[in-house]
Amino acid sequence: MTITINIYYTGKEGNALKFAKEMMSKGVVERIRSAEGNLKYEYFAPLEDETTILLIDSWTDKAAIDRHHASSMMQEITDLREKYDLTMKVERYVSDEDGVPETDQKSIRE
Repeated sequence: MTITINIYYTGKEGNALKFAKEMMSKGVVERIRSAEGNLKYEYFAPLEDETTILLIDSWTDKAAIDRHHASSMMQEITDLREKYDLTMKVERYVSDEDGVPETDQKSIRE
């Protein structure tokens, strides 16, 4: 069961983008990506909202997320989030173990 978390970081004056760039430059992102159980950790910029950065964060299971949340990296993330005065909106998704239904397959181009 894969768990994916979408986090929308929002801040004034480009602070969300500055946060994401500092996360990358300090090596926090690379450490998270190399953590056991991490499947994806990527930032995206919504085209219609320059104040927000979307993080898509996927893990193999809840135990992997719990280890991540208990790690020292969480304090680094919190400190940077506070530095840039960001608010967050969080969405959590659990993978569909049955996969994509046949009726939807025809609309997917690979």
